[in-house]
Amino acid sequence: MHNITDIFFDLDHTLWDFEKNSALTFQKILAESNVAVDFDRFIEVYVPINLEYWRLFREDKISKTELRYQRLAKTFKLLEFDASDELINHLSEEYIAYLSSYNHLFEYTEELLENLNGKYKLHIITNGFRDVQRRKIKASGIYDYFEHIIDSESVAVKKPNPKIFNHALQLANVAPENAVMIGDSFEADIQGAHALNMHVIHVDFDKKHTHSLCPIVHHLAEIEKILK
Repeated sequence: MHNITDIFFDLDHTLWDFEKNSALTFQKILAESNVAVDFDRFIEVYVPINLEYWRLFREDKISKTELRYQRLAKTFKLLEFDASDELINHLSEEYIAYLSSYNHLFEYTEELLENLNGKYKLHIITNGFRDVQRRKIKASGIYDYFEHIIDSESVAVKKPNPKIFNHALQLANVAPENAVMIGDSFEADIQGAHALNMHVIHVDFDKKHTHSLCPIVHHLAEIEKILK
């Protein structure tokens, strides 16, 4: 990749280890609320449900309130655990409150940002909620690496909507051919940015994807070699 001046990163599942931090949060709040479910089974059921509801949210088929309630309600239903609306709403609030208190980053995140810092202008484009995402970035110690943090809540559209990428490019004052988007979601990050003629790098830690649209990396250390 040549003539790259700006790098846009996704946050969750790309730099910030969402599944690990989320599991630690649930471990804490379920125990504190005396919710007697098998924790491993809870996580096993919750993770795919959460991904599905985020897809629905990304496609504007559900609201933020519905996302936060329904993902837990459906999990408890499948676990055949009788959870009241009061409990679900309480856990939903506790989850958001404590999620950013766990800040595990994927291996090599800090080294990558340090090595790229100064050579490129670094930014974040995330579909997460403004306050939560900024707390995550600050608490994990990587906030100062980024010139701009663009979140879907502030822009009022979500990736892969071209408006959020155009907004980010305009904010950074960079042409798409001089920018690269790095993220884990093929639909939201890769196809979304590619449609605007941005360069793209697909982060696929679980090795689930095979395509020829762009480089695929299985470890963050591979990114620097692609950028050279």
